[in-house]
Amino acid sequence: MTDRPTPENWLSILFLGLIWGGTFMIVSIALRGYGPLTVACARTTLGAAALLMLMAVMGRRFPREPRIWAFAVPIGIANTALPFFLLSWGQQYVPSAFAGLSMAALPLFVLPLAHVFSDEPMSLRRAFGVSLGFSGAALLLGPGALAFETGGTEALGRIACLTAAVSYAAGSILTRRCPPVDAITLSALTLVVGAVVLIPAMLLVEGVPRLSGSLADPAIVVLGLIPTALAVLIRVRVVQTAGSVFMTLVNYQVPVWSMIFGAAVLGEALPLRFFAALALILAGLAVSQWNSLRGLVR
Repeated sequence: MTDRPTPENWLSILFLGLIWGGTFMIVSIALRGYGPLTVACARTTLGAAALLMLMAVMGRRFPREPRIWAFAVPIGIANTALPFFLLSWGQQYVPSAFAGLSMAALPLFVLPLAHVFSDEPMSLRRAFGVSLGFSGAALLLGPGALAFETGGTEALGRIACLTAAVSYAAGSILTRRCPPVDAITLSALTLVVGAVVLIPAMLLVEGVPRLSGSLADPAIVVLGLIPTALAVLIRVRVVQTAGSVFMTLVNYQVPVWSMIFGAAVLGEALPLRFFAALALILAGLAVSQWNSLRGLVR
């Protein structure tokens, strides 16, 4: 049975929406001075270092149970290494607002996965909501999504961003099924796993990074400390205490903030397709999450 969300859970969702909504803008800035693997690697490495220091200060130790490590490794890949790289790579070719909008599709993947692999069954109403939301995701991709011959890099960038949402969904289910473990420890473990995967990939493909002397330098530090280390910690706590489906409520805010930051700060154009896709996706989320939304106003 899903745990009843607490006021702390709701505040965490609101805070995460603002943080993650601005993340895509910061990634775009970081990509002006660094390659996508370097940006993804810096996020995981700086985030892991921050949480490892926090563990040391608090006297926390890594778990010895092999079963926890068996979950931590795939969670680290699904929640950090793979989606961080996919989003960084994809944002070379699509606006940051698109990347933020693609995260709104995350619940559409979580709901069926939670039904099969977790303790959160999907009702007929939720199934309808998922179908409605998927129509928005299809509209977001656009008619040229598979036109690889002309403008293929943009099409691949779109697919990469949506694939990152699938990866996050799988990581959310794995986190929910993981044996009980301290949230700080699990957050550090997942980021360490991501760093172990991405550091050799970065060195092999992009080499040792050098300071760019631009806004990309502070942007990459912010990425590692705020939306990665701090947000990952909050996310794990919410999923463990309120469930992976409740966690998806953050996605109501993320696309809105990403569009605001993208347009206001980066001067990105927002085509009407973005707004139509957002409306369909949020409508699907509202239908599928109706009980949670009713609980918010009680």
